[in-house]
Order: sequence, then structure tokens, then C-alpha cells
Amino acid sequence: MNRRLVLSLLMLVPTLAACDPKPAMTPAAHVPATIPVVPEGAETATLGGGCFWCIEAAFRQLDGVISATSGYMGGQVKDPTYEQVCDQATGHAEVVQVVFDPRKISYERVLAWFWELHDPTTLNRQGNDEGPQYRSVIFHHSEAQRKIAEASKSAAGKNFDQPIVTAITKATQFYPAENYHQNYYFENKTKNGYCKYVIEPKLKKLKLEH
Repeated sequence: MNRRLVLSLLMLVPTLAACDPKPAMTPAAHVPATIPVVPEGAETATLGGGCFWCIEAAFRQLDGVISATSGYMGGQVKDPTYEQVCDQATGHAEVVQVVFDPRKISYERVLAWFWELHDPTTLNRQGNDEGPQYRSVIFHHSEAQRKIAEASKSAAGKNFDQPIVTAITKATQFYPAENYHQNYYFENKTKNGYCKYVIEPKLKKLKLEH
């Protein structure tokens, strides 16, 4: 059972947070978010490790991270929608574009968190989320980032029983996901079972706000 089906089933179950039915999303919720601004001196990391809700919820809490935006990268279709990506019709991965201040958090440290946040040994899968859109991938933005990513992957391999299958590839066009996906965990943690039973335990384990 994948995340999309879980979300559909959860819509049929009354929530414990409120007696009122969940209101329908506004048209603006389905509009893609804006491209994140990269201030002078900041850098960008683009990472895919399964559900972007989980990755984003963690990275936006880290000291030195300026912004964390859920979106799509690595496909062949322009302006993909969430539904298209879920249907595996575009080739995109769910990713989080992290803008960070390298004076406060290094790219190496960003990647160290990345390895902690997901299982990089499962091909096209994270838990019950299965499909190429959930692949583990590092999209590098420079040759320096590529070299650091390769070294980080090699070092991280010592911490896993199975080989790491994370792809390291050149960054392509980043498409921000729809507005309702941004900050999804903190906006929906009391309403959505996926947040409570999948994302919250990861944040607790990493001693992050949950």
C-alpha cells in the first residue's frame, strides 16, 4: 500500500482533532510554490529520500538552513503535478531543495543528515512508499558537490548492512511542489495518520521538533 492510497483511505476516517469535516482545499493550494531564493553566499542542496514531507520537516529545523522546499527533479515532463509524479508518468523524484548557509552548516553536514533521514539501501522504496519517485538520490549543483557526495556516500556505506543504492547525478530543473505540500508535516500532523505513524517517529529518533 503506497502513500497515495493511504491518504485516500484516511479521508474516509473521521479525524480525532475536530468534529468538523476537513474543508476542501482552495485552488491556491494546488498552485506550485515559488522557487526558493538563494541569498548571496548561500548554497543549494537537492536531495531525494522517499517522501518529501519527512525530509523537509527535518531540514527546515536545522541551524544554518535558510529554506527547505518540497518539489520534483530528474524527470522529462515540464511542470509536473503531484498526481503525475505519483503515477510514475514523468520520471521525477520527490526531492527537497535545501538552501543553506555554508558558514553555519557545511554541505558535508547536510549530507550526514540525509543519510540519517532515510534508508539509502532500498531501491525505489522507503517503507510502504514504493516507486521510482521515492528513489534515493543526490542531485549535485557543482563538481565540488559531486566529489563531496561521492566521498560522503562511501563513508556512510560503513554504517549500513546492505550496499547504498543512492544515485548521484547532476541537478536539472527543480519544480516546486504544490503549496499544500510545503511544511506539510507541521500543518497536518494532528490530521493525517501518515504524519503521526511514519514521520513523527523519525523526528523523535533524531531529537527534532515533532
